[in-house]
Amino acid sequence: MEYLAYPNESPEYRAARIKLLDAEMELRRQIEAVSAMRRALPPGGEVKQDYVFERTGEHGRPEQVRLSELFDGHPSLILYSYMFGPERDVPCNGCTHLLDGIDGAAMHANRRVPFYVVARSPLARLEAWGRTRGWRFIKFLSAANNSYTNDYFGNTAGLTEAKRIDQGYKTAENWDEPMFNVFTRDGDTVRHFWGTEMVYVPEEPGQNHRAEDMVDPLWNLLDMTREGRGDWFPQVWYD
Repeated sequence: MEYLAYPNESPEYRAARIKLLDAEMELRRQIEAVSAMRRALPPGGEVKQDYVFERTGEHGRPEQVRLSELFDGHPSLILYSYMFGPERDVPCNGCTHLLDGIDGAAMHANRRVPFYVVARSPLARLEAWGRTRGWRFIKFLSAANNSYTNDYFGNTAGLTEAKRIDQGYKTAENWDEPMFNVFTRDGDTVRHFWGTEMVYVPEEPGQNHRAEDMVDPLWNLLDMTREGRGDWFPQVWYD
């Protein structure tokens, strides 16, 4: 293989860069291997119920819609649990920066797989926030009147007592969590396929759970730089 050479680089730089390139190629292989393992998962559990959400209909009016109806003829469905429950004055800044980056991708993704952002806040509140952010392609679902976020761990209220102890959570305290959940439909049967369980596993030293890094353009951009992520964290608004 013939390697690149940038102007005025040293032999030491090129040697280190080649070593890094080998590691990057191995990471590429590992990412595909993990993706293949995900695709090969056996059938997940049937959903507990055909959850009823509220969304904005074709004519801009609120309408009720069942989980099974969200597939719109596709075999898969992606739901993202947004940390913007009714107890929050402002949504999670981590979730918000992620959705800022995903909004443009949603225009393309929705042609292959329906993608919705779910939160326990009323639909009008979610839609108003989306307009404030300037999101054009993100579609919202309100789960204010169902148990979806608890059942699929977009909220810590759904955790078992053993898991709460494992995580060090207090019994009486609950909060939203940023969960992607993917569902599949085969005929009339809707099953859970996969979720970002990395949200609920021990963190590596000096890292947060990084459960959504695979789709987070901000962190991937910063990881290209010498200074990396550092201890900086995105905000909802900047002065």
